[in-house]
Amino acid sequence: MKIQRPSRLSRRSGGFTLLEMVIVLGIIAMILGGAIFAMKGIQGNAMIGRVESDFKSIDSSLLAYKMLAGNFPTTQQGLEALVTKPSSTPIPRRWNQNFKSVPVDPWNSPYGYRFPGKKNPLEPEIFSKGPDGQENTGDDLSNQDE
Repeated sequence: MKIQRPSRLSRRSGGFTLLEMVIVLGIIAMILGGAIFAMKGIQGNAMIGRVESDFKSIDSSLLAYKMLAGNFPTTQQGLEALVTKPSSTPIPRRWNQNFKSVPVDPWNSPYGYRFPGKKNPLEPEIFSKGPDGQENTGDDLSNQDE
């Protein structure tokens, strides 16, 4: 009777070596890193999209305010005039609460307001200070921007 010994090849075919596992994990880590990096751009675009949507909503509320009050809120009254009835002049003839609180941008800063606007003095301007939270910097967003 002849006893067969398992060949070296058949003993190794049962699993992966440590080196093979490290290579596969490295490739997976590189793919995940690239995906996370790509998602940052998508998140930034989504936040800008939310700001533009908020501008439209606030603008609609300001138009409703003007229909009832006869004029837009002043810069001093601000967007707070959509939350509580202004007590400073011009006091609106009729007033409705449009928001429960002053709207905030995606970076948790309240939206700014001025009337007359910088670019179009006949319309109110709503603006966001952007990701840096500083006014009059390059990342500011305004409903009067093109």
